[in-house]
Amino acid sequence: MSLPRIAVDAMGGDEGVRVMIEGAALARRRHDRFKFLLVGDEAKIAQALDHHPNLRGASEILHAPEAVAGDERPTQALRRARTTSMGLAIDAVKRGEAGAAVSGGNTGALMAMAKLALRTMPGIDRPALAALLPTLGTHDLVMLDLGANTDCDARNLFQFALMGAAYARIVHGLDSPRVRLLNIGTEETKGTDDLRDAAALLKHAAASLALTFDGFTESDKLSRGDFDVVVTDGFSGNIALKAMEGAARFVGDLLRRSFASSLRSKIGFLISKPATETLKHHLDPNNHNGAVFLGLNGVVVKSHGSASAMGVANAVAVTARLLEENLIERIAADVAAVDPDTIRQPARRRVANTEGETAL
Repeated sequence: MSLPRIAVDAMGGDEGVRVMIEGAALARRRHDRFKFLLVGDEAKIAQALDHHPNLRGASEILHAPEAVAGDERPTQALRRARTTSMGLAIDAVKRGEAGAAVSGGNTGALMAMAKLALRTMPGIDRPALAALLPTLGTHDLVMLDLGANTDCDARNLFQFALMGAAYARIVHGLDSPRVRLLNIGTEETKGTDDLRDAAALLKHAAASLALTFDGFTESDKLSRGDFDVVVTDGFSGNIALKAMEGAARFVGDLLRRSFASSLRSKIGFLISKPATETLKHHLDPNNHNGAVFLGLNGVVVKSHGSASAMGVANAVAVTARLLEENLIERIAADVAAVDPDTIRQPARRRVANTEGETAL
């Protein structure tokens, strides 16, 4: 099957061209149907392609004289969008010259450029950043928003749930993903008004949605694998994500320190090495790389800035999967299936049945 080509911001990421091109080449070796538009410094990209002939024949280079710096303000990056590799990669999606864009660059700039160029889909107020997190279950957890929106109301959270469920159906092949809202407790009375309103909206519309709403969850349950999608505002989501990443690094560092503390510990490490290698693989962010901005009129995927070539290849694979499975069309269909009156006002303060009982 031939897919729309993927625009790669070759200058994005901590190591820039070398890792981005190597990652695209690895993805191409795994899936020979991939085609690429490589955006960045033409001379550097051409030099990198000398080491990857399999990628050269499946790619076109679009020269961009500038790159977005990692610490650059989104407003500054926006003014240079037409001359940067990130801006031109997104513009290629807007003009239909690529089906999707992948970048390992500045997240804030990527969000600002993508939102301005591609706009949000009809029925979606704000895009959200979604990623896959490792769990003890059979598949990863879809979590959103992870930083695109620091302040969200009930309507935003409801829309995030729709988009997250559509994403989970694609990446995990689920018919009705189990969705929960991140909260400070599982009781219906816990949390802000917006969280309780969002819960009421999801309960009220559950019968017409391709998802199962399971109520609230606390952050310590995110890795259990008991549900498929967790929805939150970008402020809380980003804090939760960084806390999980820090805990994973802490466990890894603690194990390394413990195993090096004595001869007996070193022997124990050799005995337990298969288990520690499994742990390392499970927690390696490269194996879960590829966060997607949901809700835009186009597919834009954010790769970790520090991703290895394998991580970039995984982000490219995620991107291709979303194109192949028609993510945009699926979200649009889910939004169209929702009765507009359902989200016109907070459901918590609306009569839920003919007996006059409120939703909460």
